[in-house]
Amino acid sequence: ARFLRLLPMTVRVSMENRPVVIRAWQYDLIGVTGYTVPVILLDTNVEENTPSDRDLTASLYGGDERCRLAQEMILGIGGVRMLRALGYTQLERFHMNEGHASLLTLELLRERGNPAAAEWDYNGVRSQCVFTTHTPVAAGHDQFSYDLVHRMVGEAVPLEVIQMLGGKERLNMTLLGLNLSQYVNGVAKRHKEVSQELFPGDRKSTR
Repeated sequence: ARFLRLLPMTVRVSMENRPVVIRAWQYDLIGVTGYTVPVILLDTNVEENTPSDRDLTASLYGGDERCRLAQEMILGIGGVRMLRALGYTQLERFHMNEGHASLLTLELLRERGNPAAAEWDYNGVRSQCVFTTHTPVAAGHDQFSYDLVHRMVGEAVPLEVIQMLGGKERLNMTLLGLNLSQYVNGVAKRHKEVSQELFPGDRKSTR
């Protein structure tokens, strides 16, 4: 509260069939040219939430697999909804820094309608998304069981669509981001080679 400004908007994300309320704080980062970049921080520590839900944003990368998925739902799904609520409705690109925010791709799919699986607007979402990966080891890429995904995320996007994009056995957040991004980059030429070895031929064509 000393450094950030509490914004008046809240959004909700359904987790395990209950609404989790998310609010936002803004920090204005002023560059050397005087241009201001708003940094939006998401927060679930609000009275409407249960005690366990209020703690979801207390620390980064904390808790068990369920907690991590909940945090990534807040970041990806809640992040898109908060941007919309704040009036950022004409954004042309969404940049995912690692797989933590990859669920934003499912929210963008959901925004574009709920047709039969073969008719989802995959290319429309791809045209908006850019993905950067930093992690050169398989263990560093978040993965979640589909039993947990089904329980937590629900059916806004059918499970078979998520499995097609994020892996058959478990939801791999990096793979989900790769498959729904038009442009993917690493942090070095060598890192590109390592990433291609980690995900050989995994990117799906849904044209």
